[in-house]
Amino acid sequence: MSEDSIVMVSVAAKVLSTVNAPYGAGLSAAELAGKITNPPSAEAFDPCAFAFFSEVSPGLQSAFIREMGVELAQVVRVAQKFSEAAGYPLPLNASAP
Repeated sequence: MSEDSIVMVSVAAKVLSTVNAPYGAGLSAAELAGKITNPPSAEAFDPCAFAFFSEVSPGLQSAFIREMGVELAQVVRVAQKFSEAAGYPLPLNASAP
């Protein structure tokens, strides 16, 4: 296993333990990546996607986004929707241009 693979597993494991554990969910990294890039997740106020934006540190969010190869602009749009619904700024939303 390469060092990059070990880092990716570590990032995904940390993120997934934060977003899955409180809700008894069993999302994979790919499933979470889909939720954080999909605006209907915010419209449904998906608890795992919201946990990603509200409980995962900004640095770990960025690492997960990079490792999963998702488009940052899409993730920021979803974060903005969650922020509007929650009534307070979330780190990715706050950093949006």
